[in-house]
Amino acid sequence: MNQLAAKYNIPAPRYTSYPTVPYWNNLEFSENRWIKSLLSGMTEKGNKTGISLYIHLPFCESLCTFCGCNKRITKDHSVEQRYIKAVLKEWDLYLDRLPVIPLIRELHLGGGTPTFFSAENLSLLISGIISKAQVAENVKFSFEGNPQNTTREHLVMLYNLGFRRVSLGVQDFDPEVQKAINRVQDYNKVQQITAEARSIGYDSVNYDLVYGLPFQEICSVVNTIEKVSMLKPDRIAFYSYAHVPWIKGVGQRKFSEENLPSASQKLALYETGKKMLQAAGYEEIGMDHFALPEDDLFKAFSSGTLNRNFMGYTDQDTELTLGLGVSSISDSFYGMSQNAKKLEDYYDLIERDFIPVVKGHILTAEDIITRSVIHDLMCKMEVTLGDDFPNRQIVMDRLLEPFADNLIEMQLGVIKVTPKGRSFLRNICLAFDLRFWEDQPKSQIFSMAV
Repeated sequence: MNQLAAKYNIPAPRYTSYPTVPYWNNLEFSENRWIKSLLSGMTEKGNKTGISLYIHLPFCESLCTFCGCNKRITKDHSVEQRYIKAVLKEWDLYLDRLPVIPLIRELHLGGGTPTFFSAENLSLLISGIISKAQVAENVKFSFEGNPQNTTREHLVMLYNLGFRRVSLGVQDFDPEVQKAINRVQDYNKVQQITAEARSIGYDSVNYDLVYGLPFQEICSVVNTIEKVSMLKPDRIAFYSYAHVPWIKGVGQRKFSEENLPSASQKLALYETGKKMLQAAGYEEIGMDHFALPEDDLFKAFSSGTLNRNFMGYTDQDTELTLGLGVSSISDSFYGMSQNAKKLEDYYDLIERDFIPVVKGHILTAEDIITRSVIHDLMCKMEVTLGDDFPNRQIVMDRLLEPFADNLIEMQLGVIKVTPKGRSFLRNICLAFDLRFWEDQPKSQIFSMAV
């Protein structure tokens, strides 16, 4: 595996969307074109399956130096009400333009740190959203919580509003790793929040773990997985650390690149964690995700209905995602957009009654075909490549190398990812990324695949 790690450790997208953001055609994008694509998507897709709603809450009290999310560091909690007011106004701006009242099938609070906000203010936000929408009977409400500031009050209030899944950022339990990434937290606190969530009635608890962190070694991954296995979360996202200093900068880092594991060491960390999770009863889902057999995510994967959007893997089959809040990304099926990344710009657009999108992409027919193929690979681990796929023979030629390395199986146009190939899924999908190959980047814009 060391040779494969070195060979395939190249920059590659994570493919939560296609086209990926760096390849959006922003020059031909406008708010009017975005709204037109949204109206088409809502009429043709949203009316049938409902929508996924993502709300970005950007505030954190301290900087986790491994984090690549859009955030604003502050201890001033007076920022909460202004932000909630802006998000609710953005929701109203969309509602004024939509032909029907949206049916919400999935709602997720991400960040940042959603539990930075008080329980009372989160209640104002969620109540304001759902009071103007339809809510599906099988709706899935979830939120991300920091174990250090998630309180019983948060858990009870959100449960009463319909939330049934909580995702806790654990990352790693090793003290040296935690110090390096500025995310020091106690195992007992994670245990307490998990127990409280379950006693209240949450039926799905997810832990986010990260491999490839500074000073992380096999022993720290083993220790972390052993502790996690005792708490038995329903789902685990075991993410690869994305080292992207050109995006995040180097501020407040307590480590250097020399403190990071090599590609082969990083792959060994993942393979060790993967084997331990499988031994503990978890099933591998797509890329970087694991779930217990009774969890809805595994059931969706087993039945071939697993979906993937900007929020990651989901068991909801919605084809339209609406993102609210600073930097949020939306997908109408026919187009994608992203809100202003800077908080001040977001506020300015909202206060002037503009939907705060600042860039985006309207999909071509070729984009839609390509997206479907990459989506199937990411969610089903296989795809049938039809004769109508653009540049089909060139793509098949690109697949010869991963085929020779036993990462995929190919027969009569059916491409299947092997168990060995799952660790290199991003590389396999890259072979189908027509826009990437038409205009290969001159500098690194994606994190390394391994």
